[in-house]
Amino acid sequence: MNKPASHLKRALLRRVATAAALLLAMAASARAEQTFSFDHTPGKLPKTVVPVSYAIELTPDMTSLALPGVETVEIEVRQPTRQLTLNAVSTTFTDVTLDDGAQRAEVTTDAAAQTATLSFAQPLAAGRHRLRIAFTAQINRFGTGLFSVDYPTRDGTKRLISSKLEPADARRIFPCWDEPAFKASFALTVVIPRHLLAVGNMPVTGEQPVGDNLKKVAFAPTPKMSSYLFVLTVGELERVTADAGGVTIGVVTTEGKTGQGRFALDSAVKLLAWYNDYFGVKYPLPKLDLIAVPGGFGGAMENWGGITFFESRLLFDPATNAETARRGIFAIIAHEMAHMWFGDLVTMAWWDNLWLNEGFASWMATKASAQFYPQWQSWLNGYGAKQLAMSLDARRTSHPIQQPIADHSEAVTAFDAITYSKGQALIRMLENYLGEQAFRDGIRKYMAAHAYGNSTTADLWRALESAAGKTITGVAASFTEQDGVPLVVARTDCDGAVQRLTLRQDRFVIAPLGTDAAPLPPRSWQIPVAIGPVGGRPFDEILLQGSAEMAAGGCGDAIKVNLGDIGYFRVEYGPKNRGALLSALPRMQVNDRLNVVADSWALVQAGRAEPATYFALLDALDPADHRAVWDQVISSLAALNRLSRDRAERPAIQAYARSKLRPVLDRVGWDGAGSADDDTALLRASLISTLGDLGDATVVAEAKRRFAAFLEDPNALPTALRDAVTHVVGVTADRATYDRLLALARKSTVTNERLRYYYAAASARDPELARATLALTLTGELPETIVPGIISTVASTGEQPQLAWDFVRQNFEALLAKQGPNFRDGFVPNFMTNFTDAAHAAELAAFAPSHSTSGGRVMVARALESIAISGGLVSRVLTAASDWIRVHKP
Repeated sequence: MNKPASHLKRALLRRVATAAALLLAMAASARAEQTFSFDHTPGKLPKTVVPVSYAIELTPDMTSLALPGVETVEIEVRQPTRQLTLNAVSTTFTDVTLDDGAQRAEVTTDAAAQTATLSFAQPLAAGRHRLRIAFTAQINRFGTGLFSVDYPTRDGTKRLISSKLEPADARRIFPCWDEPAFKASFALTVVIPRHLLAVGNMPVTGEQPVGDNLKKVAFAPTPKMSSYLFVLTVGELERVTADAGGVTIGVVTTEGKTGQGRFALDSAVKLLAWYNDYFGVKYPLPKLDLIAVPGGFGGAMENWGGITFFESRLLFDPATNAETARRGIFAIIAHEMAHMWFGDLVTMAWWDNLWLNEGFASWMATKASAQFYPQWQSWLNGYGAKQLAMSLDARRTSHPIQQPIADHSEAVTAFDAITYSKGQALIRMLENYLGEQAFRDGIRKYMAAHAYGNSTTADLWRALESAAGKTITGVAASFTEQDGVPLVVARTDCDGAVQRLTLRQDRFVIAPLGTDAAPLPPRSWQIPVAIGPVGGRPFDEILLQGSAEMAAGGCGDAIKVNLGDIGYFRVEYGPKNRGALLSALPRMQVNDRLNVVADSWALVQAGRAEPATYFALLDALDPADHRAVWDQVISSLAALNRLSRDRAERPAIQAYARSKLRPVLDRVGWDGAGSADDDTALLRASLISTLGDLGDATVVAEAKRRFAAFLEDPNALPTALRDAVTHVVGVTADRATYDRLLALARKSTVTNERLRYYYAAASARDPELARATLALTLTGELPETIVPGIISTVASTGEQPQLAWDFVRQNFEALLAKQGPNFRDGFVPNFMTNFTDAAHAAELAAFAPSHSTSGGRVMVARALESIAISGGLVSRVLTAASDWIRVHKP
C-alpha cells in the first residue's frame, strides 16, 4: 500500500485543485459551444431534475456482499415538481430527505424500468437543492455493477471487489441519473479494512482510521462525467507508478504481480504523450491507473482515471506469455486510453451514437500500434475485424452505425462488430479521403468544442468539414445512417488497345437460402474508390455515386478496385478482369491480395460465386505468402469444417484443408529461427491449432510429444507454442490427459495459464469429458468470467452442441443467477448459432427467457438469421465444395 507523506499529499492536493479549476473553466466554455440539445436527447429519465454533483460514501462488506451507502446529490430543479425519477437496481432505500431534512420523500420503485421515483409533499422549487439518500445496494457475483472476484494465490483464495458499469450499471451501486447526458461530478469516500487498497477515478486526498480495523478513504472530486465512467476497486493490491508529463500513471495488480505490469506502464507513458499531441487537448486528470482484475469480466473498461482490465489482457509475464502477447496488450491499452478523450472527455449524448466512442477508440488503437510498432503491420493483420463487420452488415438484422436505442437492454446489443469495426473502417476511409493532417485538425476542433460535454455524430462532421474545407457529410452519412455493405461491380472491356472499366453500385447481401422474406431494399452510397493497376499507384480515385466509366490501362491489364484496401465495400469483378487478377496475384501488394481473397470467399457466402472460383484462387497462393493472407484462408476453411460437422462431406473437406495448410506449416516449421514476436510465430501457432482441429495425424502426434516433454520440463516448450500445443492436446484428450489439464489449471495462480488449461480441457471431443466440463461450470471452481466461454467451447471446439444445449436448459436458472442478465439476453442466442437446422432455430424462438427484454429479442433475431444462413451454406456450398474436391483430389 502506497501512503504519501504529508508534503507529497499537500502537493497532490494543489495539483488536484488546479486541475479542478481548469476543468470548470473549460466546461463553461464548452457548454456555450454545444450543438446537441440536452432536452431532446433520447433516454428514459425526465429532464426536469438534473444532477450537478454527487458526494457518495460506501461501506462495502467483502464477506456478506452488502453495500450500504449514503449519498448527497446536488440537483438542479429546472421546473417545479413534486416528483423526481432516477435509476436504481436491487437497492433498498432507507431514508431520503431534501435540503437538510426540510422534506422527506416517499420512494416507489419499478424493477422492470430500473427506476425509483421520489415523491415529496411540497413541490420542489426551481433552482438548486441537496438530496440525501441512505440506501443499501449489493455487491454482485457476476461482472456488472460492483462485483466480487475470488482468485487463487499461494496463500489461498482471496477476494477483491471491482466495478463495471457500461452501459447502465452505476445504478446497481448507488441511485443516480444513469444516462450519459446527465454529466455530474462524483466525490467518493469508502470505508474499508485497513490492510486493503482502494482505487477510484481520482487520487486519494486523505485516509483516517475508523474503529479498530477500518479506514475511511476519500478521493478528490471528478470532473463532470457520465455515471458509467465511475470506478472503484478494493483489495489486497499493489501499485507501481511513473510520471508522464506531470500525470501519474499507475499499474495496479494483486500482490506480487506489479513486475508483470512493466510493459503496460511503459506503453501507457508513451501513449499519453502521443495522444496529448494528437488530440490537441492534454489529458486533464492528475492520474491514470491501469487496474488488473483477475476475474469478473473479460475485457477492459475505460473508466476515467482508472481503467479496469481483465488481468490477462494487461499483464505480461515472459515465463508464461508468448512474446506476441505484447501486441494484444498494447492494442487494448491504446483502445482504452483513446477513450479518455473519445468517450470520457467528450461523450456521446445517448447510446445511439456509441460508435463515436468505440469506432474511434478502435481506429486510434490500430493507428497507435502502427505508429510505435510498424513491424506489427497492425492494419494488415487486423483485417479480420473489418471482415466480421462486413459479414454481419450484409444481413437483414444489421443496423446502422448510428442506430436507435430504446433502453438499457438494447444498449448492450450495440456493443458489436458493426459499432466497433465498421466504425473503425469508416473512420480510416474518411481519414484517407480528407488527408491525415486535415482529419487531425478536425478532430482537434471537435475535442476543443465539446470537452466535458456531450456530442452527436453531426457535431463531428461539422468539425471535420470546417478543418478540411471539403464536404464529407454526404459520404459519411451514407455509411452511418443506413445499414448495409456496398458492392462495387467492376467490368472491363477493350476498345481497341484501350481498356474501359465500368463501375456500378449494388448492395452486398448474405441471406438465408430460399427465404420468403422480401428482398432487402436497395441502398445508395457515396463511396471513395481507389483504382489502379496491380502493383502500381492509383491512376484514379473517384467518389462513386451510382455508376462510372473510365479508361483503365491497356487491353488485358489487371486492374484492381479498392487499391490499398482502405474502402469499406466488396468488389465483384467480371470474368475478364478476374482472370487477369488471378494471373497477377503474385505481383500484388499483400493488402490487395488479401482483399481479393476475402472478397472471393464473401461472394461465395452470398451466392454470387461458386466455391470452385474460390478454390481456384487458393490454388494460386504461395505457401510463403503473408500471415494475413493465410489467416483469411484458415478462417474460411475452418468455417467449412464447422458447417460439415456430422455430415458426409466432412472427410473430403478436411483432407482438402489439410492439403492447403500442411505445406505452409512445413515451410515455417515447428521451431523457427526468427524473432518470437514476428508474424511467422503467430502463423505457426494458428496452423498448429487448425491442423489439430482438422485431425492432421502428424501434427497431433507432434503436439502430444511436445506436451509430454513440457510436463517433464516446462522450459522444453517455448511460450510461443504453449497455447497451440495445449489446444491440440485438449481436443484429442483421453481421461488421463484431461485430468492432467485440470490439475495444471488448479495449480496455477497465473490467469492466462489457468485459462489456457481450462479451455483446452473444454475442447475435448469425448462426450464423457464434455459432461465433466459442463458439470464443472456449476461448482464455483472456474472464474465466473469464463463460464460462458467454457460452455461455448464444449459446443464448438469440443463439437458437443446438443449436449451443451441440454445442459444449459436444465441448469438455466442456476447459470442465470451466477452470470446475470447478459447470460439470458446475449449468451443463449449466441450459443445457438452453433446449430444450422430449423429445429434448433424453433427451439430458440420458443425459449421465453431470451425474449423478456427488447435487447434479448434483438439478439434472438440476429441468431435466428445466422442459423438460417448457416443452414443455407450447408445445402448450397458443402455439396459443391466436396464435388470439386473429389474431381481435383488434393
